Amino acid sequence: MAMPIDQESSLHDLTTVLSSKERDFLICGNGEQVTFSSITGKNVGLYFSGLWCGPCRQFTPKLVEAYEDLYPKGDFEIVFISSDKDDKSFNEYFGKMPWLAVPFSDAEARKNLKQLFKVRAIPHLVILDGTGKVLSNEGVKFIKHFGSEAYPFTSERIHYLRLEEERAKEKQSLRSLLVYGSRDFLISNEENKISVSELEGKTVCLYFAMSTHRGCKNFTLKLAEVYGKLKGKNFEIVLISLDEKSEDFKEGFEVMPWLALPFKDKNCERLVRYFEHKLLPQLVVISPDGKTLQQNAVKIIEEYGDEAFPFTQENLASLANLKKKKLEAQTLESILVTADRDFVISNGGLKVPVCKLVGNNIVLYFAASWSLPSREFLPKLVTAYQEIKKKDEKFEVIFISSDQDESSFNNFFSSMPWLALAFDDNRKALLSRRFNIVGIPVAIAIGPSGCTVNTQVRQLLETHGAGAYPFTEEHIKNLQQQLDNNTTGWPKKGRDEIHNEHELALIHQQVYLCSGCKEMGYGWAFFCKRCDYGLHPKCSPKQEEMN
Repeated sequence: MAMPIDQESSLHDLTTVLSSKERDFLICGNGEQVTFSSITGKNVGLYFSGLWCGPCRQFTPKLVEAYEDLYPKGDFEIVFISSDKDDKSFNEYFGKMPWLAVPFSDAEARKNLKQLFKVRAIPHLVILDGTGKVLSNEGVKFIKHFGSEAYPFTSERIHYLRLEEERAKEKQSLRSLLVYGSRDFLISNEENKISVSELEGKTVCLYFAMSTHRGCKNFTLKLAEVYGKLKGKNFEIVLISLDEKSEDFKEGFEVMPWLALPFKDKNCERLVRYFEHKLLPQLVVISPDGKTLQQNAVKIIEEYGDEAFPFTQENLASLANLKKKKLEAQTLESILVTADRDFVISNGGLKVPVCKLVGNNIVLYFAASWSLPSREFLPKLVTAYQEIKKKDEKFEVIFISSDQDESSFNNFFSSMPWLALAFDDNRKALLSRRFNIVGIPVAIAIGPSGCTVNTQVRQLLETHGAGAYPFTEEHIKNLQQQLDNNTTGWPKKGRDEIHNEHELALIHQQVYLCSGCKEMGYGWAFFCKRCDYGLHPKCSPKQEEMN
């Protein structure tokens, strides 16, 4: 068996590389042995993967699709090198693959191949040409992006495809985006076919979503509200579904009043690549002339709703300016008083008029009992609240719940010593939109004048405890300076007994999970970036131990 060498500059005899002293064959899915002559002179992909690996399971179907496109050429083959833990897993996983494999029983060969091709993470696909020269170590990336079109995976072919993408973007039109092959129509949830030409001249949003994704579910409700207000204004939405199951697609699409590409349409994957899709949900805005206005307008919709239309930079700049002026003129009453509500409630159910809170330092606490981070943060907030309250009676917290039923709200609120908006209070949605609440828990500080002081109160309390009060920029700068000064004399590097394979470096992290106490950390940490292992300074070993 060949030993690890500089595999990028060498030619590999695949018979030597893939065989061992006891074995001169590969196997196919039915267990039959296949001689190495079957891959001689072919382009070969070495696929390092495992059933236990989620990204591998997601990528394998894409690789199968590309392989089935390329197999008729007769000059391409894939060999699976398993990272599975046992025979059963190997057989289950390999049973879904139409190519060859190194037998699972040959553990030494599999280990040597990983070393030879420097495999540090899976899935990993190495492409070799017919002479055994490595064409690319980025097969996974190229298959994901270009599918079978990446063949034969040479740098020239990839360069050509990227140029073609750039040319396509320069000539982009609504038809070039939505028409694919002989299909020039979209579908409604009533199974009607609508010609793509009917959308030309409109502002069109391409909605990349998955019906089972919680973030997509929540955003769909907001998007439907906006769609209802804009439907008569030359506006349309097209769903680009990323669902894997047809029943999920049907269930999700039936509550959407807009159009869609057919389920599993080949164009869905092409558009995912074209718009470099990374996050769910994604909302791409196409202008009436067919050009891309916004790569992802989800946050724009969440913040401005239908007022964002027609999504031009000029309109968004105007909205941002109005928002700035609104924030500067903000008062506690302007954000908490509506036509039918001018009070908050105490734990005992008493109504407290908002006017009684004017002039106080207020924290708006967005949370829910179903949220584990909310439950974990609550005791810290209670402790900080009690400490701050002893020093300043003009401090209050108002709980704004995202609970899904009143019983859950009541149970969660009963453990809080402060005020709240009632469960059925419609101001909750208004405040969530105003402060652009996406994830919870979030704690926002409102100063005595009613202006927003800080939107990162949770992080500040995690780092500084009650000492973060009153959360002003100047106060936090002073605290940070004190914290920086305190690091003087700390060891810059060291090891601890639990994580002793790499040194821990003293660095400033925006946010991290302490590997010692398992709580969130913000600011200074003793950290190993290679292993994502970090410790609060208070959880780190004593200086003399690290030295």
